[in-house]
Amino acid sequence: MKPPRVFDGANTASPTNRNPVEPETLTLKKTLEQALAVASPRILPRRATLSSTLIHSSVVVLWALLFARAFFLRGALAWSTGIAYVAYDTLLLAFVTWKSLPLTRRAAPLEADHERRELPAMGVIVASRNEAAVLPVTLAALLRQTHGPAQIVIADDGSTDATAELLTQRFGLTPAADGVLSAPSSQHPNLFWLRVPHGGKARALNAAITVMTTGTVMTVDADTMLDDDATYAMRAAFASEPSLVAAAGILVPVCGKSLSGRVFQWFQTYEYMRNFIARFAWMRADSLLLISGAFASFRRDALVAVGGFDPQCLVEDYELIHRLRRYSVDHELGWDVRVVGEAHARTDAPDTLASFLRQRRRWFAGFLQTQYWNRDMTGNPRYGTLGMLMLPVKAVDTMQPIYGLTAFALLLGFLFGGHGAIVVSIFSVIGLKTAIDLAFYLWSIHLYRRWTGERSGNSLGMAMLAAVAEPFSFQLARHLGAALGWLHFLRGGRAWGVQRRSGLVAVDED
Repeated sequence: MKPPRVFDGANTASPTNRNPVEPETLTLKKTLEQALAVASPRILPRRATLSSTLIHSSVVVLWALLFARAFFLRGALAWSTGIAYVAYDTLLLAFVTWKSLPLTRRAAPLEADHERRELPAMGVIVASRNEAAVLPVTLAALLRQTHGPAQIVIADDGSTDATAELLTQRFGLTPAADGVLSAPSSQHPNLFWLRVPHGGKARALNAAITVMTTGTVMTVDADTMLDDDATYAMRAAFASEPSLVAAAGILVPVCGKSLSGRVFQWFQTYEYMRNFIARFAWMRADSLLLISGAFASFRRDALVAVGGFDPQCLVEDYELIHRLRRYSVDHELGWDVRVVGEAHARTDAPDTLASFLRQRRRWFAGFLQTQYWNRDMTGNPRYGTLGMLMLPVKAVDTMQPIYGLTAFALLLGFLFGGHGAIVVSIFSVIGLKTAIDLAFYLWSIHLYRRWTGERSGNSLGMAMLAAVAEPFSFQLARHLGAALGWLHFLRGGRAWGVQRRSGLVAVDED
């Protein structure tokens, strides 16, 4: 049974009585910039340790040595690059399996745990640029939340489409001057509009943070639709854990109805499921770094303390968690980051190869940026398991797509070069790895269902088929996108690229 729908108006702003030039807002904006300048290793670089240099360089040297072996050895050992890739991935699966064992125990219902707790007020920021096609779906989901947000602020990043007409005519909002929070909607008293000059998602989020009045803040992409009790689950998580500063919700990808859309949704559904099981595992190791800004919640004072989101990073949500982790250790705060299995949402996902590669190029380039800026944390015992395990794993991940693509290229070379005996031995390794992946797929689905209660769209039969098909299709596309990310990073690229929205629009039309 869900809790009754309640509008929690505590701590909401009263923008109608505000001066257009608000000293407290300007002061907080300056405070954010000052805090970022101190907390960001991009702005104030930290010297890399010897262990960090050795870890990162050894990953590259190992690849060169393993690749060279292909020209001197016979049998499966000639494919040493691929064997190393398979061994590394299998070790990660074993780690995740071990750390995710607690999910075999069914969790208590959300209401039984939290219905008597006092929930903190939460504000939601919807960063939006030219998202008029999907905003109605996203806002409708936010407005029907049980124990919903005290504030919903649409951070309009200089939209040039029909966003203004949509917000004024359909949602009863009146625009204010740039950088000033509007009066509340005439139809929804917790809905506000904040227009800012186009400067990117991170700047729009930061502008909204400066006008929010709630203790916790949720970021929701304009192409993400929350389940009705998602904000309630997030608020309950913060109520139960005073040390919690950042939390991720469970995201389910939604693609368009075209043939390519259905194929990409099929692969991405199981990819997302495995990824969230992995996030739970790393959370248990106190090393969770990946909090998707499409659906994440933060303690507002922690955001202000570290300077908010970094506009110079391609993956501002991922980089922010590193900064929060660093700040927590430096100031001995014991902050926690976790994934909330009871909070669910659906998000628009790429449905063509071109859009998928653009997304993964940006994600990987931003990952490389963040890894480089925080290289001093890798192998650093000061940061505990995060420094000694998670970040070394991420150092290996920087080269993982190169290992994967090289292994595939060598396989093709052996196959068409008349090295039949080598190919047979290689396929024996691939067959064993496919069996391991299949077992992990089924294990992940079982745990995911118990953890989240989600059973739709995750058929065991389709998962088995995906496990067999993925190594020579979707996995190669992921590696290709990551390799493009390497080029984007080395060239200093900053552009995101335009993504076409189709998944949530299709949902809205059903």
